[in-house]
Amino acid sequence: MMGMTLTSMGEWLAAALLLVAALFLLIGSIGLARLPDFYMRLHGPTKASTLGIGSVLLASMVVSATHGRVGFAELLITLFVFLTAPVSANMMAQAALHLRLPSRAMPPEDAVPERRKR
Repeated sequence: MMGMTLTSMGEWLAAALLLVAALFLLIGSIGLARLPDFYMRLHGPTKASTLGIGSVLLASMVVSATHGRVGFAELLITLFVFLTAPVSANMMAQAALHLRLPSRAMPPEDAVPERRKR
């Protein structure tokens, strides 16, 4: 049996990271298409795309490292995505609240006055 070189191990690791990324992005896409209202549709793709894009960029950094290059650009892109995705999702949720978009989610029991236990 042949031993694995550093390059082939890096390629296997990158392939595994790309599969993980594809799974997260698929789940996020399904969430975007299937969830019933804006707030729920916002949550699914935001979380999944952050992890999916992060995995793609990590795979790119692994491949760059196996070829002797530093993945500085990928590191900056990852940092940018991890900082901007939650902020943009928060801004869209605040805009939806400002526009009073309806939600299908049920309020918690203690938030509705007639449901409060006395």
